[in-house]
Amino acid sequence: QVQLVESGGGLVQPGGSLRLSCTAAGFTLDYFAIGWFRQAPGKEREGVSCITNSGDWLIYSDSGQDRFNISRDTAKNTVFLQMNSLKPEDTGIYYCAGRSPGSAHVCAFAGADYDYWGQGTQVTVSS
Repeated sequence: QVQLVESGGGLVQPGGSLRLSCTAAGFTLDYFAIGWFRQAPGKEREGVSCITNSGDWLIYSDSGQDRFNISRDTAKNTVFLQMNSLKPEDTGIYYCAGRSPGSAHVCAFAGADYDYWGQGTQVTVSS
């Protein structure tokens, strides 16, 4: 069974940084495209970033462009989302999601395009 686990969330002041991690138990993430999504209170879930299985295609939301960086560490079987210059509007639950190998060469921000989801990690940006 594919299980994704997020970590690295927390409380940070505006302008601060966090690095979120997405790991997997029992299988390698290299076969999957991995997306990061977030859901703020009272708002719909939105895509934040995505990386394909090969790592040659990265996408970011408009709000994350120039502030966020997604990367893979194959040795650690982990996908990271480095978030810098955080703003209060970045507050929410962040989820990583996996897109099955047959579609892993393409990135997308539609949640329905992903087959596996983690439980989420809370990010709060507040002074």
